[in-house]
Amino acid sequence: MSGHNRWSKIKHKKEASDQKRSKVWTKILREITVSARLGGGDIDGNSRLRAAVDKGRAVNVPNDTIERSIKKGAGDLDGVTYEEFAYEVYGPGGTAMLVEIMTDNRNRTAGEVRNTLTKYNGNLGASGSVAYLFKKLGVIVFDKAAVDENALTDLAIELGADDIKSEVESVTIFTAPKEFERIRGALQTAGPKLPAPVSAEVTMVPQTLVHVSGADAEKVMKLISALEDNDDVQNVHSNVDIDEADLERLG
Repeated sequence: MSGHNRWSKIKHKKEASDQKRSKVWTKILREITVSARLGGGDIDGNSRLRAAVDKGRAVNVPNDTIERSIKKGAGDLDGVTYEEFAYEVYGPGGTAMLVEIMTDNRNRTAGEVRNTLTKYNGNLGASGSVAYLFKKLGVIVFDKAAVDENALTDLAIELGADDIKSEVESVTIFTAPKEFERIRGALQTAGPKLPAPVSAEVTMVPQTLVHVSGADAEKVMKLISALEDNDDVQNVHSNVDIDEADLERLG
């Protein structure tokens, strides 16, 4: 699955910084509410809800706050109704982005996103112009130094993983979305020698990358950051590839 690991590293570095912002909680709780509305409030029977709750717990969202969001989504408490859709965006340097939206006011969000694109050198693409560059997959990432790579690879193959990618710092297992929870659960019960993954989620994986550097790299990261600062933007998936030196320079 070429294209995932570089962007994944960029994204997780940004998330580590973004976790300092209170709006991270807001976006996670919104995802919990919508997941409960679409699939019910039973975590064991709703994999999307389980993933959202796990993400909330990872950034220390209080359990009672999580429970209220689940009840709102399940209809046990009054709450806001959110609409989900995605914008397909062209960024600087020929990069592409899928911008996932969750909003209670489509017109407001559309205006804000268009203003951001205008300000930060992005362009809105037609439906289907960008989406085909990404594939929805389960992605489970382990710290390479903490695992027996050969044993993990053998186990992932035995469990039916789609692909395994080894890099300098990580080993990444890719799964079909419908197999994600089963494979993640089996890995978690594989024994005490296998640590918890660095990250585990169902996400949109870029199938190829577009390399940018210098001024274009700076423009791309500014656009992504500006989009993510919008409360109605849940996720920004990109096929950007940035060298380590530029990544460090941009923070």
